[in-house]
Amino acid sequence: MNIAIVNDSPLAVEALRRALALQAGYRVCWVAQDGLQAVEMCAWQTPDLVLMDLVMPQLNGVEATRRIMAATPCAILIVTVDIGANARGVYEAIGLGALDAVNTPTLGTGDPRQGAAPLLAKIALLERRLGSLPPPPVPPAPAAPRQLPSDSQRLIAIGASAGGPAALATVLGGLPADFAAALVIVQHIDAAFAAGMADWLDKQCALPVRLAGGTDRVEPGVVWLAPGDGHLQLGAAGRLRCSAEPLDHLYRPSIDIFFHSVAQNWKSETLAVLLTGMGSDGAAGLKTLRDRGAYTIAQDQSTSAVYGMPKAAATLGAARAILPVEAIAPALINACR
Repeated sequence: MNIAIVNDSPLAVEALRRALALQAGYRVCWVAQDGLQAVEMCAWQTPDLVLMDLVMPQLNGVEATRRIMAATPCAILIVTVDIGANARGVYEAIGLGALDAVNTPTLGTGDPRQGAAPLLAKIALLERRLGSLPPPPVPPAPAAPRQLPSDSQRLIAIGASAGGPAALATVLGGLPADFAAALVIVQHIDAAFAAGMADWLDKQCALPVRLAGGTDRVEPGVVWLAPGDGHLQLGAAGRLRCSAEPLDHLYRPSIDIFFHSVAQNWKSETLAVLLTGMGSDGAAGLKTLRDRGAYTIAQDQSTSAVYGMPKAAATLGAARAILPVEAIAPALINACR
């Protein structure tokens, strides 16, 4: 795996080199000292993965991510000294197509493998998502159509991954404060960022956004965001629950697992949206929901930061409508009238 390092700190670069040297098959193909140089280097030699710092001279990591994803798209992992202190930059970078974030390993006298473990675990997971290993299968929900009562409560299920924060801000920001449907979002994000992302999204829209705690019940006019440390599922009576199983699933939280639980347990009207993201998570679940009578939408290629999941949904025929991100909120409003 060819990995590029973008960081202006010599100590951080050395720490990253030493961490990568612990794993056979990882090779540092080039090092850039700022975002502008990284954009030029990606155009010269596009790596399999970029380890991108956020705070750098000339061009920061957020703007470098935007330019790289526009010109020479590739996998980007945000690696910075304190991801908690730079949470806003993390959301912005993920909104532009970065896949995840992790703290920079530090040089020390302890066990180097222990210090490098979080970074190497993130890279291994991204390597699986990039296609080196197939994801475990998700059992489909029964696909029999159902009759919806005329006064049914509506649930809008939304899935997103790379590029998701910006797309979600656009969709949620287009919904009015009196929007009566219940909304649940599954965004691929590390558990360390989930609560902060709920707060960030809450500021982007008129509806309240809350982090699902595992025993909450969906309610009209409230947006629930899945935590990042397990799989969110919809149970009986509209209650949300979190489960660690399956432990070996490629995505945590999984959009497919949530969509299938909605298909099995939500007895009223359903609308489902699959936004930008790498891979195919959510496509099969969206198809099951469409087969069961749900109104389904996939984001189009022109507005997707990463056209992976929506493309998979389009290929399966899972989406009744394929729309630019700015048209999704109006479509949901019209569908709910």
